[in-house]
Amino acid sequence: MDFTLIVALVIALALIFDFTNGFHDTANAMATPIATGAMKPKVAVGIAAVLNLVGAFLSTEVAKTVSGGIIKEGEGGIQITPELIFAGLIGAIVWNLITWLRGLPSSSSHALFGGLIGATVIGVGAQAVAFDVVVAKVILPALIAPITVGIVAFIATRIAYAITRRDVGKPDGRGGFRYAQIFSSSLVALSHGTNDAQKTMGVITLTLIAGGYQAVGTGPQFWVIACCALAIAIGTYTGGWRIILTMGRGLTEIKPAQGFAAETSTAATILASSHLGFALSTTQVASGSVIGSGLGRRGSTVRWGMAGQIALGWLLTLPASAIMGAFAAGLALLGPIGIVLDVVIGTIVVYVLFRWSKRDRISHDNMLHDIDDAGHVVKIKKTPRKPSRKDRQKVAL
Repeated sequence: MDFTLIVALVIALALIFDFTNGFHDTANAMATPIATGAMKPKVAVGIAAVLNLVGAFLSTEVAKTVSGGIIKEGEGGIQITPELIFAGLIGAIVWNLITWLRGLPSSSSHALFGGLIGATVIGVGAQAVAFDVVVAKVILPALIAPITVGIVAFIATRIAYAITRRDVGKPDGRGGFRYAQIFSSSLVALSHGTNDAQKTMGVITLTLIAGGYQAVGTGPQFWVIACCALAIAIGTYTGGWRIILTMGRGLTEIKPAQGFAAETSTAATILASSHLGFALSTTQVASGSVIGSGLGRRGSTVRWGMAGQIALGWLLTLPASAIMGAFAAGLALLGPIGIVLDVVIGTIVVYVLFRWSKRDRISHDNMLHDIDDAGHVVKIKKTPRKPSRKDRQKVAL
């Protein structure tokens, strides 16, 4: 197969992954404001799409970690080939779609890293993977971030409820936080763009370096940034409603005050990690903050069964996507026929998953009943005033 053609295929597949990353991770920013009724579903994903697009242009530190950190450089430059990157992306996309079908907010970032690592180990060898970088900038942040952000969200929720009080005639008493959620969820969407879009930028840059089209050690070019920003924005706008339902209602019943606390905690953590170049899982951060806020509100119940399923998905993501990437890499090493087989098998798997999703279709239309119910809990309404003695005397007369 022509070398330029395989590079073009890899870039196209990377943008497809970026698209799946967008709809897979929309819930990170918009599940809580949708669940509390702060924003209508289509408005929420529209705002998230625009802010993801903007955020992708704000930083490239994470992209540099992906393109020049995880896979070691050899004497001739980056050791991974475009064919192996192609295989790794197939593993990441398939795992993203499997977890989306299950409604599990797994990490698109870890799916990507797992797919690339599995393909590299099969195609080049384990020595080509910088496991010290993987541990320091991927695994350790994955262990620390959900716990840290959960604690921050717990404290923030406690503070939010401590400085406000329940008012007469207001079922929740903190309905004003619904308006604050518009700002906080938008900040999460912006921070998501600064982190997750860069991972695809890093993959495309890695491909260009491996193909000799770009110098080793350089960052993403502007056209790469623009394409990745657009792809993740379009993916975000499609919704990913299954995962939004899980994040918004599956872990805990969310009220506006705790939603605001969770979102601000998530945004602060993601922006800090983007600045430091940590390829953090925004899904894990968002999930940890939702659980922390649920623990922080008195009377709230965290559904630990669902939390356990999500945690299991986190544990399986790296090895599962690595196995899929390794399988695809084994076929890719057969030459052009192997690449064709990867495309055919990958297409069939994606089609089957898509058809399967039609059996239990979830969209913004059939989510509205649950979302509206959640919104009514916190909607500010006036309750009738009890008649005073003076009023009763007037009635008697």
